[in-house]
Amino acid sequence: MSLRALQSAGTGMHAFEFELDVIANNLANAGTTGFKRERANFEDLFYEHMRLPGAPDSNGNPVPLGVEVGLGTRVASTERTFTQGNMVDTAGDLDVAIGGDGFFIVEDEGGTFYTRDGAFTKNADGELVLASADKGRRVSPGITLPPGTVEVSISPDGVVSVLQEGQTESQQVGQLQLARFVNPQGLIHQGENLFSATDASGQPIEGNPGEEGRGILRQNYLEQSNVEPVRELVGLIKTQRNFELNTQVVQAADKMLEQIANLRRF
Repeated sequence: MSLRALQSAGTGMHAFEFELDVIANNLANAGTTGFKRERANFEDLFYEHMRLPGAPDSNGNPVPLGVEVGLGTRVASTERTFTQGNMVDTAGDLDVAIGGDGFFIVEDEGGTFYTRDGAFTKNADGELVLASADKGRRVSPGITLPPGTVEVSISPDGVVSVLQEGQTESQQVGQLQLARFVNPQGLIHQGENLFSATDASGQPIEGNPGEEGRGILRQNYLEQSNVEPVRELVGLIKTQRNFELNTQVVQAADKMLEQIANLRRF
C-alpha cells in the first residue's frame, strides 16, 4: 500500500537527516586537535511476511521463495574511527602528540577523562593541565613544573624533565602515562576533546608510553583531526541524493493516494 511506502520513505529521510548531522560535525571539527571522525551505521526495520519461504504449496511441496516487504530503516549506531591523524610541528615545549594507541589521562572535580589532545599548558600553581574554554584539567599522575623553569623536555616514553634558571643539568619532575581500552568504541564523547570510560569500553589499562602496545610521545607536535574533507564531501553528496530519492518516493505514494481518492463509481 502507498501508506507503507510513505512510512518507509519517512524513516529513510529521518536516517539520512541524521547522517547529514554526523557529516556536518565531522567537517566542523576538521581542525580540532585529536578529533576522530564518526560515521552513522544503519539497519533495516521489521519485515511484513505475506508468505514464508519453505511454506507448503497446494501440492504440499515447500515453496523456494517467500513474499515479504520491509518497513524502512533506522540508525543502528555511530562508529568512531581511531586512525592516526597527521602530526604538525608546533615548536611548543608543552605540545605532545601520541604516535600510536592510547589516551592522555586528565582529571578534575568531575572525574577522570581521556583525550588525544596533547596541547598542554601550566596553571598558576605550575601544574601541567589540559586547558579548555572554561577550565584546566590536571594531567594524571600530577606533574608540577618548578618556578624558574626555562626548558621542558618530554621523552618518547613520557619522562618529563626540566632545566631551571641557573642550573646546567635537567631534573626529572614527572612521568606522563597513557591509557588503553579493550574497546575504545565504547567510550563516551563528553565534548572538549574528552572521553569517559564505560562498561562497554572496559576499564583503562594505564602505563608508560611505548609499553604493552601503547604509542610513543612526540614533543613539539600535535595530532590533527583524522577527518578527510574530500571523503566527507563525497559522503555529503551521497546523503543528499539518497534523501532526495526518499522524497520522490513520498511524492509518488502521495500521487497514488490522490488517484485512489479521486476514484468515482459509474
